[in-house]
Amino acid sequence: MTGRPATREEKYTAWALWTLAFVALWLTESAVGYTRDESVYFAAAESYSGWFRQLFHSPARALTDAAIVRAWDYNHEHPALMKTLFGLSHLLFHDTLGWMRSATAFRLPAFAMAALVPALSFLLGSALYGRTAGLFAALAFMLVPRQYFNSELACFDLAVAALWLLVVYCFWRALEDTRWGIACGVAFGLALAAKHNALFLPFVLTPFALWRAWSASEGEPETRSWLLRFVGVFASVAVLYGLLVLSLGGGEGFQRKFFLLSPHSLLFVSLAAGGAWTLKGLEKVNARVTRALVPIAAMAVLGPVIFYLHWPYLWHQPVDRTAWYLAFHAKHNHYAWFYLGTLLREPPFPLAYVLVKTALTVPTSLFVPMVTGFAALAARVLMGQFEKTRAWVAPVTMAEALVGVNAMASILVISHPQVPHFGGVKHWFPSMVFLGLLAGQAVSRGCAALVERLRARWPSLPGLAVSVPVFAVLLAPALVYSARVFPYGTAAYSELAGGLPGAATMGMQRQFWSSHVTGVLPWINEHAKPGARLFLHEVHGGSFRDYQHNGMLRPDLRAVGSPFDADIVAYQYHQEFREFEFNTWQAFGTRTPTMGLYLDETPQVVVYVRPESR
Repeated sequence: MTGRPATREEKYTAWALWTLAFVALWLTESAVGYTRDESVYFAAAESYSGWFRQLFHSPARALTDAAIVRAWDYNHEHPALMKTLFGLSHLLFHDTLGWMRSATAFRLPAFAMAALVPALSFLLGSALYGRTAGLFAALAFMLVPRQYFNSELACFDLAVAALWLLVVYCFWRALEDTRWGIACGVAFGLALAAKHNALFLPFVLTPFALWRAWSASEGEPETRSWLLRFVGVFASVAVLYGLLVLSLGGGEGFQRKFFLLSPHSLLFVSLAAGGAWTLKGLEKVNARVTRALVPIAAMAVLGPVIFYLHWPYLWHQPVDRTAWYLAFHAKHNHYAWFYLGTLLREPPFPLAYVLVKTALTVPTSLFVPMVTGFAALAARVLMGQFEKTRAWVAPVTMAEALVGVNAMASILVISHPQVPHFGGVKHWFPSMVFLGLLAGQAVSRGCAALVERLRARWPSLPGLAVSVPVFAVLLAPALVYSARVFPYGTAAYSELAGGLPGAATMGMQRQFWSSHVTGVLPWINEHAKPGARLFLHEVHGGSFRDYQHNGMLRPDLRAVGSPFDADIVAYQYHQEFREFEFNTWQAFGTRTPTMGLYLDETPQVVVYVRPESR
């Protein structure tokens, strides 16, 4: 069914899943270390919340560009939605009420956002494939160790995955209810405000909207005429923008001449007005076509407006600062990354990287249903193209195609050989959400087929007698492994990789983001001499501060920037940074570590102590 609303029972279940995920993340986060990115976002969040204090006490001064830049310039390479929420949460729950330690207060909005994934997965999965599929998709997502680990962090990757899913859910619901089309535009604006990944959403969803509108207008000349006018408005504005760029001498000239009262702004207003006019005309002749197109118009208009309004840094110089932001991500740095025994430093990167990395990190009991579900959908699409095989399979519905395309979208973007490859699997989390839905469908269909066979012998057999054991067989290995590897999620490798030892033997990146250092901090706290100098390899200076501020590292210990200046070195195994361990051997006169963090006997962090400092 297209766009059907959730039942009351499904809403209750979705809220229960959200609560379960939120509470689980809250109860376990204290063990998770602070990644380099996260500590940067902590600092940015504090700076932003300071601006809100100033806004409350002295609004006229706070709204000047100088005050805004002073507070919001830090980490302006990323939008501000999540950092603003982190900062306001910290301001309320830590600074004002004193209910939480600093890191927990920062992370709280991240838990709330990540918990949306299982809730929305259940709602969409239940509507498309049945409640068994929706429930499996919801539970499976949080049982992938790397996904759960990222859900604990005050970062953006889970947030944009959740908002991507929300945009798609609103888009799908909009096919039956125009109000959801407006909600789709709002959700898209929030997704843009979370991370730049969302920029790809219009390219994913627009073909579906046009497909739906074209199909619904078949045999209705007047409706087709209004539909073509709608498309013409958008195409004309796009062409005029292109001509404007050419006439102004390229992108830099276009940027210099873009201000409030300029042809650039007039074209945007024309797009909004033209879109509204054509939708009004369509509404009189065909409501189905109107509902299909409202999300596209809402995304085109509300998305940029919300993006601008959410970020004070843009208010005084929106064009130049937005252009800088987009250029930054278009030319992102390439970080070294160890992959199958090769140190990847620059493009072109292996085309199969994303698929291989996913196969080697998602628990196999969850990965197999993902592959099965996607392969079944792809097979139906392929067989539907040939007359001889078309009758063998059910036609692929628009909703199924929507899930399948979104399951591929971010994976295809990251798979491009020129796109930076680093960060484990976090950059294609939006695809993992939809692969989970396809896995749920595969499990649901398998359970239904098994029930049908067993009822030939036991007619009164309840469906739960099959689905519960199947869920246990598939989910229990992932749950056990997640518990075993926690809180070192970036080291998690699946059975296909042979676990952590197998991945190390294959030459895969053992861990990243420096959070594993928490495994050796208790030993350092106990054995380091007063005022000892620490070189915590790969630990950001802000993270060092946060460990001390949150009581995980003694306040008297001092950070230094080189093994030669240190009394204690905690080296985190990275192939691209092996020279730091060699320098430690040279500085300390020993190659024997004192202790370390070993997962399944695989070294993650090793600690060296200068002999004279023992």
